[in-house]
Amino acid sequence: MKLLDYINLCYIWISSYPRLRKIWSHQVQQNTGQPVRVNYGFDRVPGPSEHVFGGLVKLQDLNNAFPHYTTHPNILYLVSSALPYFPVRLALMAQRAGAKIVVNQNGVAYPAWFGDGWERENRSMARLHSMADYVFYQSEFCCLSAERFLGERPALPSEILYNPVDTEIFSPNLDNTSAKDNIILLLSGSHWTRYRVNTALETLQKVRVHNQQISLKIAGRFCWCDEEQALSEVTEYAHQLGISDHVFVSGSYTQEQAPVLLNSCSILLHTKYNDPCPRLVVEAMACGLPIVYSATGGVPELVGEEGGVGVPGLLDWEKDHPPDADSLSEAVLQVVRDLPKYSVAARQRAVSLLDRKGWIRRHCEVFASLV
Repeated sequence: MKLLDYINLCYIWISSYPRLRKIWSHQVQQNTGQPVRVNYGFDRVPGPSEHVFGGLVKLQDLNNAFPHYTTHPNILYLVSSALPYFPVRLALMAQRAGAKIVVNQNGVAYPAWFGDGWERENRSMARLHSMADYVFYQSEFCCLSAERFLGERPALPSEILYNPVDTEIFSPNLDNTSAKDNIILLLSGSHWTRYRVNTALETLQKVRVHNQQISLKIAGRFCWCDEEQALSEVTEYAHQLGISDHVFVSGSYTQEQAPVLLNSCSILLHTKYNDPCPRLVVEAMACGLPIVYSATGGVPELVGEEGGVGVPGLLDWEKDHPPDADSLSEAVLQVVRDLPKYSVAARQRAVSLLDRKGWIRRHCEVFASLV
């Protein structure tokens, strides 16, 4: 860590300590029938009209049912992919006050995607993982990777609870006929590595050899370098592949805008290797988009046999293995041939397995059992 970064962190801790001490100075009286009062580790939870990504979206969901308390909370709820500053110190303060700690565990750092320093990146997560009174793993893959890189939790309570979706807000737009006339592939999310975008562009090139009615929309942030430079790289590669006229970049979007974006497309193309439990996949299925994806990580658990077509990949902690564009193009064409069937099946799976109501209900039960 650079000296300036360290000084900044020290300043953040010193300036925030009085506020945190005030929040957690009250001794919690457990098991007295008092209502659940959840704190999420931040000053506030962003609203749905704000640009957020990753774990913060789950806090938006939960905040509707369990408002964020900054006075006398009895549960500290932390999402591993969106931790606040100094999460371990925060958890220790909560623990000393008698509050219970619940961790929503996403993926972890490991050599393949994180590179050097992955052990250091895992330290806070590992400590929280061992301290937590309860852990929600976002998928079986999340549980597997956490036990391997963070440590096991013998005899401590936990469960698998997939990321949720509000199937009333995220639902098919039956009046939208444009996506039926022209097949639009959607690549979306936060693109931390260039291969995700390049693989999608290569897939489109191969698909258009067989079907000229297919195009690609790319939404979300380019994160592997400066965004303007990344856009230039994407534009140049699309030009080299001869598909520039069929690739459209729409940029980042809010949760409120997400249903409209998804309903403007036909198929979600998810090229990330070993994605632990992408919320995007769940939301796309709820809108009736079949998923064509790298069948690695936790995505196969979400999509199942009926919600789309996956391209198999091996499990490797040391190296990423992007899905093959030829195989992805075959999967796209397979889905296109029976698009209505896949669309209905994806929607049905989201409603039956991944609906937000069941996710909230399970949190209610766990929170009640803890306090």
